[in-house]
Amino acid sequence: MSTLFTVCPHCRAVNRIDRTKVLQGPTCGKCKTKLLEPKPVALDTKSFDAMLAKNDLPLVVDFWAEWCGPCKMMAPAFEQAAKNLHPDAVLAKVNTEQEQDLAARYSIRSIPTMALFYRGKERARVSGAMDASALTKWVRKHLPTPP
Repeated sequence: MSTLFTVCPHCRAVNRIDRTKVLQGPTCGKCKTKLLEPKPVALDTKSFDAMLAKNDLPLVVDFWAEWCGPCKMMAPAFEQAAKNLHPDAVLAKVNTEQEQDLAARYSIRSIPTMALFYRGKERARVSGAMDASALTKWVRKHLPTPP
């Protein structure tokens, strides 16, 4: 049995999942919410740090803000990209106005900015609004080779 570890974005519990059952809608062992849904999850600093440190799946983060027009325009494309990339990556959103220290830690200077993290390290970054197709293509280009 091949397993992967993923962090629940709701309670930050680490869950072990059989890779063959990822598409069957596994739930968190602690809080019972669904894991790995084909939609973006909102992260605060604590859940971001947990996801980054303990998640076997690549994490694609959209750093955005409520006042940002291009961010709002790109939101539906990011939602579609989450569906396109499920279950190969976790897509998440970080509101830079609410999580200013996190944005500063990663030197986010313009928004929207997407960053792909894998095994605790940033692997790729791009700034500017993209459509779902371009975003999906960019992520797939930078996904690590499966073990």
